[in-house]
Amino acid sequence: MTNPILRIALSAVSAAALLVTGLRVLAADESPSAATPPASLGIRFIEGSTSTMMLERDGKQYLVDLAAKTVKQQDAPASSVQKSDSGAKSQADGAAIFKQRCSGCHGADGKGLSSMGTPDFTDPKVLGSLTDQQIVTTIENGKGSVMPAWRGKLSPEDINAAAAYLRSFSTAKTGPQTAAGGEAGNAAPSNIYEPGDDLLFSLPTGRRRDEHGFYVNFDHRFAFDPPFEGPARGGDLLGLDGFSLSSFGFGYGVTKNLSVDVFRSPTLIARPIQLMGAYNFLDEHDGQPLNAAVRLSIEGRNDFSRQYTENIEGIFSRSITSRAQIYLVPTLSLNDRMLVQPTSTLSQGIPSVPGYTSFALGFGAAFDIRPTVALVIEINPTLIGGDELDIHRPAYSIGIQKKILRHAFTLGFTNSPGSTVSQRSGTLAAYQGRPGADTPSGIIIGFDLTRQLH
Repeated sequence: MTNPILRIALSAVSAAALLVTGLRVLAADESPSAATPPASLGIRFIEGSTSTMMLERDGKQYLVDLAAKTVKQQDAPASSVQKSDSGAKSQADGAAIFKQRCSGCHGADGKGLSSMGTPDFTDPKVLGSLTDQQIVTTIENGKGSVMPAWRGKLSPEDINAAAAYLRSFSTAKTGPQTAAGGEAGNAAPSNIYEPGDDLLFSLPTGRRRDEHGFYVNFDHRFAFDPPFEGPARGGDLLGLDGFSLSSFGFGYGVTKNLSVDVFRSPTLIARPIQLMGAYNFLDEHDGQPLNAAVRLSIEGRNDFSRQYTENIEGIFSRSITSRAQIYLVPTLSLNDRMLVQPTSTLSQGIPSVPGYTSFALGFGAAFDIRPTVALVIEINPTLIGGDELDIHRPAYSIGIQKKILRHAFTLGFTNSPGSTVSQRSGTLAAYQGRPGADTPSGIIIGFDLTRQLH
């Protein structure tokens, strides 16, 4: 029993037992003098935790986890355990917040989890590359669809305390801790936007995939029931009671910059299968002025058996602030084909249509109206080949996107039933054979759902 940590742990347990005994006495005879104040024992309970407490001994403070039976010395002096008049919270508060809110993804020791792809905060290079303000900003706003935003869920004091505790995992500060001419903690916040999905609605965001990350995407377009055309559309939930064109696909991050995808749309839009490879060669996270990626894909109708279309895309985006990003997506399609409905579910029911060269130039934007909610808009005019493909108005969409952890859900309205690269620029006018179907009164409802599985 000569180990000082063991003695501290025993003292903590004894103190806890003494406190419980005092509380029982207080409950039994309702005598205030029967209870022992925790402060007199050097104990402070952690707000929001039922298994941790702070113990002060010999001018030092220790975080005691009774459930895990661990004791960890804290770096902050004992006098900082109590909140100051300004409302600042101690590192002990930060430890409790980190344990309750963050350890599930980042690990109790801050070393991250390989299954989640979270960084090792005990590595000096990781924290050395982040300013204090960048850590705070990331906690406030979250990061993509993986990390939730804590603004509004935690107080500014709690966020600062969690950031300070995270910094304590590595005392080495080899990176840019200060802004030019400024002090640590006063650096300019990160102004990089984090898209929640691989798509705005139909146009790609070009976000970089996590290395070895595995993704699944579902798209639904209710292409046969315009929500605002005809009487009493509220009765069928604005078309959601109707039949959906349901597409799905999978994506995989081969390396930090290279990813591959496979995607399939249903029989009623000629059941194309799309194979794709993408490479991100510029990224704002690497200090570049913008994000840029190139994607090569090939689509084959009737489950990749005939009528092939080859696509080359460029995806360029730039963050306006950490809450907004704009997009430019030029797309060249060779052997592009008009959207048509099959006459039956059999292979011979998928009509053969000629292929044309087309070029579309998509524009889009995403604006975070809440930390985890974004408004997305896009327009994708076909500049070459539109007449041959019966495209007389540009495809456009507007939607609202919810981002949380590794999920993203986007509910929107569009005049295009397509989801693959070539089909997304086609409109309802060609698909339904009605010239006015691509006007605002004929738009349809749809939604996207993406999930990072690994």
